[in-house]
Amino acid sequence: MYINPNTDKPIFIQIAEQLEDAVFTGVFPEETKVPSTNEISALLSINPHTVLKGMNMLVDEEVIYKKRGLGMFVKEGAVERIRKKRQSRFYDQYIAVLLEEASKLQMSKEEIIMLIERGYGK
Repeated sequence: MYINPNTDKPIFIQIAEQLEDAVFTGVFPEETKVPSTNEISALLSINPHTVLKGMNMLVDEEVIYKKRGLGMFVKEGAVERIRKKRQSRFYDQYIAVLLEEASKLQMSKEEIIMLIERGYGK
């Protein structure tokens, strides 16, 4: 994990995003334990409450859950929930921006599709 203190993004959000990505990519499979608040806090030299705030975001999103006395674990179905969340944001973050720029460039639908197909070839 890496925290960038020079960004406007709050540290707790950076932690939540990195843990979410680790779950999504299989670093922490479903029903396995994730590092504790204290472990992450010590690793990154940050306040444990900041780590907990990021982890609680993932609890609220049903990505991880707490087993009393044992720690935090990846919730069953977490990968699919993350996938759906990312897919719903995909349009706003990428497609809408692409279409806006393509419009400025006066590109046709066919030209955009050709560029996308060219990208798939790589």
